[in-house]
Amino acid sequence: MSNKIQIFDTTLRDGEQVPGCQLKTEEKIVIARELEALGVDVIEAGFPISSPGDFLSVVELSKNLKEPVVCALTRSKKEDIDVAAEALNHAKRGRIHTGIGSSDVHIQHKFKSTREQVLEQAAWAVSYAKTKGYEVEFYAEDAGRADLEFLAKMIEAVIAAGADVVNIPDTTGYCLPELYGKRIKYLVENVKDIDKAIISVHCHNDLGMATANTVSGLINGARQAEVTMNGIGERAGNTSLEEVAMILETHKDLGLSTNIKSDKIYALSKLVSGMMRMPVQANKAIVGANAFAHSSGIHQDGFLKHAENYEIISPETVGVPSSSIVLTARSGRAALKHRMDLLGYHFEGEDLNTVYENFLMVADEKKMVQDEDLVVLAANMPVLER
Repeated sequence: MSNKIQIFDTTLRDGEQVPGCQLKTEEKIVIARELEALGVDVIEAGFPISSPGDFLSVVELSKNLKEPVVCALTRSKKEDIDVAAEALNHAKRGRIHTGIGSSDVHIQHKFKSTREQVLEQAAWAVSYAKTKGYEVEFYAEDAGRADLEFLAKMIEAVIAAGADVVNIPDTTGYCLPELYGKRIKYLVENVKDIDKAIISVHCHNDLGMATANTVSGLINGARQAEVTMNGIGERAGNTSLEEVAMILETHKDLGLSTNIKSDKIYALSKLVSGMMRMPVQANKAIVGANAFAHSSGIHQDGFLKHAENYEIISPETVGVPSSSIVLTARSGRAALKHRMDLLGYHFEGEDLNTVYENFLMVADEKKMVQDEDLVVLAANMPVLER
């Protein structure tokens, strides 16, 4: 089994389903080209039958992308698959992503069907999609809540029908990481000819475990991760591309790697956030405004002595220009002295104690102290050593 993880980005499909995040085709092209430069292996370009705009987006991304596989989503319906195949006509490498629900909840309450009928529909859809001449990926929707033996039976059937990739989505974000990993391991060990297909993981973040579930799936044998930039997506979002990429980069002991050029992550995060009008929360891992910011005095002192005391990733690795020391009432003398030194004001001993006491009064009032505040503090000091 290869230890290379394929990164399947669905920012332009699942991510775009977020209310208010819809993109024009030309905007999708801009983001897709940057995803290509980032090193993404597969780009899910849209759901062609859903609208003329999505059809056009798949057509144009197929024309504009050279390296990634261009993927089009369908239901397990003939008309969906026909339209997707037409939209992918210009793709250097195209993929039809078809599927159906696998949990009893979906089978009974969404499809009003039976396990036997759904199993037959799944195998038929894959077999029909294969006649179009593209790669075929099958998604077993709501696999996180599916009966495990039935799920294995479904995956075995679609592999026999020709599926190149089998997607095991935790559609509702229900699973716990250990249990999701065991689910993937069970399929690896119990599905006939499982080695003929790549296992993919697609996890939602309803309980805040999307990334943990994805990594657990990869550890247990999945070799494709379905992700979005900034973790955007339906409801609470999807697995974050940047988190998975940097977890694998940081934990080299896992022996798993990607083609992601990590120094391009931050710029693309900002591009996606701006174009999709979806702000990134400040404390978001890897790309949030505070991801490399230090405000606690204890942390600031440790960071200034040796960055690795509080940073396991250097900001430059992901394209962030530098770490930042944020001056607040929680900051200590070391951080204040460091910032004053950068501004050209050098305080020691009692002078440092005095300016620090004055700094705390300003910090309590203003919450965050800026450089212009420090200049005023320095100018008001009776003794100034330069």
